[in-house]
Amino acid sequence: MRLKLVPQNTSFDFFSRWKIWLGISGLMMVVAFASFMLQGLNFGIDFRGGTTIRTESVQPIDVGLYRDAIAPLELGDVTITEIFDPTFGPDENVAMIRIQAQADAEAVEAATITAVEGALQTVVPDIQFVSVESVGPKVSGELIQTAVIAVALAIGAVLVYIWLRFEWQFALGAVAALVHDVILTIGIFSELQIRFDLAIIAALLTIVGYSLNDTVVVFDRVRENLRKYKKKDLKEVLNISINETLSRTVMTSVTTLLALISLYVLGGDVIRGFVFAMIWGVIVGTYSSVFVASTILLWLGVKRDWSKPSNTAGNQFANIDA
Repeated sequence: MRLKLVPQNTSFDFFSRWKIWLGISGLMMVVAFASFMLQGLNFGIDFRGGTTIRTESVQPIDVGLYRDAIAPLELGDVTITEIFDPTFGPDENVAMIRIQAQADAEAVEAATITAVEGALQTVVPDIQFVSVESVGPKVSGELIQTAVIAVALAIGAVLVYIWLRFEWQFALGAVAALVHDVILTIGIFSELQIRFDLAIIAALLTIVGYSLNDTVVVFDRVRENLRKYKKKDLKEVLNISINETLSRTVMTSVTTLLALISLYVLGGDVIRGFVFAMIWGVIVGTYSSVFVASTILLWLGVKRDWSKPSNTAGNQFANIDA
């Protein structure tokens, strides 16, 4: 028995309420941008600079006890988080202590780390310090710049790729969908103040690839149907194409989400931020492939007969099927 979340043959009119869908997208992007401008991102140690100490003890974690022990050191903003993980044993109590880089130092000094470890050992004698990671403010600033460049270059490469494979109208539609996905992902991290670190940059680049794959599948079918239905208007061809690929799009997204949700629940704290970004990215990426990219294509118009050469058909790579 074959599992089908969507019937094989559907005839939804995706453009009858296109103003509502684009209005929702526009509103969400404005909220995301406003949140970013007003409260920014909760940058992790990777971007702010500082030191992360991972501890492990048999004694249950008492965040208040840890905080009282470290407070006399006057280190400023110190974050203590107990880590819950279903794979941990009953005597395996793990905490993450994040110390922000001090104002007059490149990084948290070794003497400071030793002082923190000593203070914690006085209240939790069996505590072990599993790992200590430090990043200086200068390095973190360079990482922010490099991350922005990486995302911009990825979107630029997509623009060129789609233009070579289809036409410039398809390229603008695909890039608009990718920008939409990236802005909403950054926005949700700003609104919820979830820690934003290098793993989230990796997630953003993965989302760009996933969303692009979905969009190209729809655009490929659009190109085939433009050859097949030469007398139908563009809106009708787009509706037919999206309906024909809808079952594949939904099945791919649902199976991907099942795997990601399992990782979010069972994968532990280390990859939880990355997996959350991916879950959100798959949802908005699927939405944008159907409603944003195709609507932009409808607005811009496109060559109708792909079986004949045209002086306005982009270039010699525009008819490649691979």
